[in-house]
Amino acid sequence: MTSSSALPGSAQPAPTTAGSAAGDAVAPGLDAGHPLMDGRTADSPLIQAYRGGKPSRRPVWFMRQAGRSLPEYLKVREGVAMLDSCLRPELASEITLQPVRRHDVDAGIFFSDIVIPLKLAGVGVDIVPGVGPVLDKPVRTAADVAALPQLTWESLEPIREAVRLTVAELGSTPLIGFAGAPFTLAAYMVEGKPSRDHLGPRTMMHADPETWAALANWAADASGMFLRAQLEAGASAGQLFDSWAGSLGLADYSTYVAPASARALDHVRHLGAPLVHFGTGTSELLVAMRDVGVDVVGVDYRLPLDEANRRLGGTVPLQGNIDPALLSAPWEILEAHVRSVIAAGAGAPGHVLNLGHGVPPETDPTVLTRVVELIHSIPAE
Repeated sequence: MTSSSALPGSAQPAPTTAGSAAGDAVAPGLDAGHPLMDGRTADSPLIQAYRGGKPSRRPVWFMRQAGRSLPEYLKVREGVAMLDSCLRPELASEITLQPVRRHDVDAGIFFSDIVIPLKLAGVGVDIVPGVGPVLDKPVRTAADVAALPQLTWESLEPIREAVRLTVAELGSTPLIGFAGAPFTLAAYMVEGKPSRDHLGPRTMMHADPETWAALANWAADASGMFLRAQLEAGASAGQLFDSWAGSLGLADYSTYVAPASARALDHVRHLGAPLVHFGTGTSELLVAMRDVGVDVVGVDYRLPLDEANRRLGGTVPLQGNIDPALLSAPWEILEAHVRSVIAAGAGAPGHVLNLGHGVPPETDPTVLTRVVELIHSIPAE
């Protein structure tokens, strides 16, 4: 799969955005001063586990660890809109660093939002409290897609600056960059807001496959550029989040979505950083998600890791999958669950502990710290 590949049903490949892997001549690999290249993070527990090695301790981090469950986050965010907080480099960096300081997790996850590439491209979008991402105008026709502005490399400078500031403080702790997968971005764009069943994008795939292909390719290039900016600026790994892929059957995912996810990752493959793919409700899609070309597969809380490893044929390290609901359970129940997740992941080529979805906002931060201490106390094998 190349970055210029079109999805099934498209008459021709969508034009690449400025800075895309297909549109630029890019130097191979990362800069010599990058944390993966200069010795800071290459031997860290996280990167070793992502690469199937034997880490010095069991690595753990939490999706949505940077944010809403921490009182220090709520304090620095007072009076600042969500997307504004993502685009102020000093603030985004501080929020990213907060859980690393508090919990001693083995990675920072870059604080941002999956719709930031849309915002930086000039698409009218905002995060409405209690609702989520809302677009000024949904994207539902070929003319709507053709009218989309293109994300430029220059517009991503606030992201690169935030990453540079963060990496300078993290030292030997790796930063994970992230981007929303093309289907999740496109689903928001078609619906214009969050949706339970994503009927709009699912209908478009079949009723107007050429328009769907053009939109998915636009989203793929925007996500790919967003992730590339983070990795080149100093992130040591990248994760593609497909929040809504679980609404799809395997045939639709393979035909209409996987090529766009591969296209997004084509923007960063040449960098050599470990790449992770995670989706919610995607137990039936794991093999197809791996096959877009990633090093690690994230597994949500619905599927035991030993079964995930069986389905994947023991081919890739796994990430996950503590049930977030159990963070509020009595400690003895949570501890037993964490130990069972570790046991279930033991047969995989590598295992990074995480939640099977994000940290709930009502989570007691001291519980997360205690979970990290428990995981680190269990010898790595």
